[in-house]
Amino acid sequence: MRHPSRPGDGSARGDAAAQLAGLLVRHRGRAVALTGAGISVASGIPAFRGRDGLWSRFDPEEFAHIDAFRRDPERVWTMLDQLYDNLAAARPNPAHRALARLEELGYLRAVITQNIDGLHQAAGSRDVIELHGSFQRVVCMDCGSRYAAESVRRLAGLPGGGGHRCWCGGWLKPDIVFFGEELPEHAFLRAWAEVQNAGLLLVVGTSAEVEPAASLPRWARQAGAVLAEVNPHPALDAEVVLAAPAEQALPAVVERLEADGGTATTAEPAALG
Repeated sequence: MRHPSRPGDGSARGDAAAQLAGLLVRHRGRAVALTGAGISVASGIPAFRGRDGLWSRFDPEEFAHIDAFRRDPERVWTMLDQLYDNLAAARPNPAHRALARLEELGYLRAVITQNIDGLHQAAGSRDVIELHGSFQRVVCMDCGSRYAAESVRRLAGLPGGGGHRCWCGGWLKPDIVFFGEELPEHAFLRAWAEVQNAGLLLVVGTSAEVEPAASLPRWARQAGAVLAEVNPHPALDAEVVLAAPAEQALPAVVERLEADGGTATTAEPAALG
């Protein structure tokens, strides 16, 4: 039986960090990360689900479904403006920077993210696959034109700025996937190809509940990859589990790799307790 490390158990967490470091060495250049909302909580971005999540204040059927946006875009923008303010104030935390460092050192090949906050790129990650789009862009529902969200916000604040309207008169929508919309085909196909060819899939801060992203760990395992999970509340039956906040766990793994000069030994991913 696999025993995940617990935040208060420094010995078990250290063992798990050593095992993850060893797996990164073994699968250097073939490791891929899959991240969710949990990695950005330490940046001040609340999770969507849970007691203090965004959906506790806004019914997703009324504010996050594409039909709701088409029905009353001005009402939905009241929620989107609040979300934009949260995202605009956020900065990468140590977990984002650790993944960027793993890519820089040649261990991590790509980051597949369900997040729309752009914090992986801000931290320095170069190959980021955004499954759910990016809040840093807006797209016109009529003509398809795309703009930087920050520029649109600045113009909207000027007299006659046009609010959330495109130059053609159509409504602007964040370039993100609403409920009821398909994932961007290119992003999804790239994510699928990455997990098919990964030696290690590092799952960070996601409950793995929302399809089709939730199937990526299963597809990776079926293709022969090892699964590792970093999550205070583990949701997967991974070979290595660090049950700790990502902003604590991932920097510890990077430190171990740098201290060992990239030669961390690979322990068997069995009991971690």
